[in-house]
Amino acid sequence: MCIRDSPVRDPFFMMIRRSLNTFMNAFTSSDWTAYPFATQNEKDFHNLLSVYLDSSFFPNLDELDFLQEGHRLEYSDNNIKDNSPEIFEGVSVELDRLEIQESLNLKENGKSVSSKNWMIVTANAYASAAGAKILQSGGTAADAMVAAQSVLGLVEPESSGIGGGSFLLWYDGVTGKIVTLDGRETAPQNSTSNQFLKSDGTKMKFFDAVIGGLSVGTPGTLALMFDAQKKWGNQNWENLFDEAIFLSKNGFKVSKKLSSSIERDKDRLSKIDKTKEYFLPNGNSLKHKQVLKNYAYASTMQNIANNNIEDFYKGSIAQDIVSTVKNHTKNPGFLEAEDLSNYNVIERDPVCVNYKVYKICGMGPPSSGGVAVAQILKILEPYDLQSLGYSNPITWQIIGDATRLAFADRDRYLADSDYVSVPLSGLLNDNYLVERSNKIKVGTKTENVTSGKPSNDFVYNYGIDNSLELQSTTHISIYDQYGNALSMTSSIENAFGSRLMTESGFLLNNQLTDFSFNERIDGKLIANRLEPGKRPRSSMAPTIVLKDGRPIIIIGSPGGSNIISFVVNSIIALLEWDMNIQEAVSHPHAINRWGKFEIEESLYSSNLENSLKAMGYDTKIRKYYSGLNGIYIDTEIYGGSDPRREGIALGN
Repeated sequence: MCIRDSPVRDPFFMMIRRSLNTFMNAFTSSDWTAYPFATQNEKDFHNLLSVYLDSSFFPNLDELDFLQEGHRLEYSDNNIKDNSPEIFEGVSVELDRLEIQESLNLKENGKSVSSKNWMIVTANAYASAAGAKILQSGGTAADAMVAAQSVLGLVEPESSGIGGGSFLLWYDGVTGKIVTLDGRETAPQNSTSNQFLKSDGTKMKFFDAVIGGLSVGTPGTLALMFDAQKKWGNQNWENLFDEAIFLSKNGFKVSKKLSSSIERDKDRLSKIDKTKEYFLPNGNSLKHKQVLKNYAYASTMQNIANNNIEDFYKGSIAQDIVSTVKNHTKNPGFLEAEDLSNYNVIERDPVCVNYKVYKICGMGPPSSGGVAVAQILKILEPYDLQSLGYSNPITWQIIGDATRLAFADRDRYLADSDYVSVPLSGLLNDNYLVERSNKIKVGTKTENVTSGKPSNDFVYNYGIDNSLELQSTTHISIYDQYGNALSMTSSIENAFGSRLMTESGFLLNNQLTDFSFNERIDGKLIANRLEPGKRPRSSMAPTIVLKDGRPIIIIGSPGGSNIISFVVNSIIALLEWDMNIQEAVSHPHAINRWGKFEIEESLYSSNLENSLKAMGYDTKIRKYYSGLNGIYIDTEIYGGSDPRREGIALGN
């Protein structure tokens, strides 16, 4: 039924999705229907009351309204139902399932979600819905990010959460300025440069170093969430955690990704009692669609909602974190209460370069992502990738060698610039990058790819870092109705981080293993060596692309050191190959970081592999688990999410 002042179909169900209500339902008897509602927001209360009164006294009824029939269809075969597209339930604001299903269908068919006012893309439908609720109620991208990330820490705990770190880019719709927030973890003050070496001086095996407290850095994500919302939000902080609290208490359906991640990692997860209890109840991995509750996380979210971040960094939650890290029996860590109480988010200038008519902006050190993305695109700028096309092996050879050149610089020079000298201006100098571009041998393998010398006044005494950075992480892209753009990549590093679950209901990171295990290689100091208070190098690459001073692309991805290539490949697909945002994030990858071409399974991979082999490259066919989430802004706003993961775009 339509009504006078709210001329939409089914106004009750529209209000459920759009209101700030704490309760809204319908009770139907044989001859009456009651619509009770409750909300803590006075303006919202009067808005809802107005709609109810309008519908009671001024209904727009048509004869056809009384001639409709409804039929309920159910699957007779449960196997068919289980294989049908995912339906997400349990969200406090009843999620429009048709909207979710439409978004999933568009993604499957390579089509973007479109909207007029705002867009959010995250790695999980629950998180996208939580953020969409905030945007719909008038919140900014910063407000929506807080709501979405708090939910991601619950429904996608293997990838990110308040026990980890983040990088954020913000474009201000009023000033046109881009700033970045560094919420990367820091090494505890009692850390030592050799803590990942065995007694004989050799490196620990990677996962021997990961599991336990030794790998845990001081978490920064929550501090970043708080700072961003304080700077750019317009909603009440305490209201941004409602979805996370509701889902924690009432349960959410375990996703395929979470279920499969648990199954792959169950041997490591089972080594820690608290973690095993949560992810492997009765010794069995959580199953897809199993309803999972986390009362401890609900309590933590309520604490944060009520007390801001005080207890997390200086109170009971901080004590829980420290105790969890220090009391691990095999691998205790060095984290102390002072490390948490002294943590600071750092506001930094973005790393920006001009690429043709566009401006590419990303995160600077301690992330290598922004610098590497910028270098690769500038090295590629002289080449006509548009004419070459995406199916041409020469295209991928050029992109691959440009990536190798950027990674050679990354491995030697990129680290926390508050602790080591990084030749940033030299690495992004136009003449230097033209020189690097000229090293590419089109049609044949570029030999002897090494780091360059980007500055005349720099002392080149760093060794080459070979630290691992495995695939996990998550990304959020948001564009709000005020013209603000947010690109945020968040991580606990490896899947499930250190595998340490706190009593407060969240996992702790293993970001310290992003440092070089060795202080020196061949007698030369490593820029990315472990030092107290230092932030480990990252490949996270939240990116915003501008044209004529306005954002047109908001993008980022999980994926360890592959993140850089994932982002570059998608930007090229958008700017050079005229793909829509969904096609761009779905497109197959071919990546060459250190000499070997890794080619994603695709329709033309065999042809590409043979062509690259003929040029002299070693190759490998593999699967990729990128999780690109992107937004393209034109006359409308378009959202796309990587089909390799479970992300979803929602807009209005």
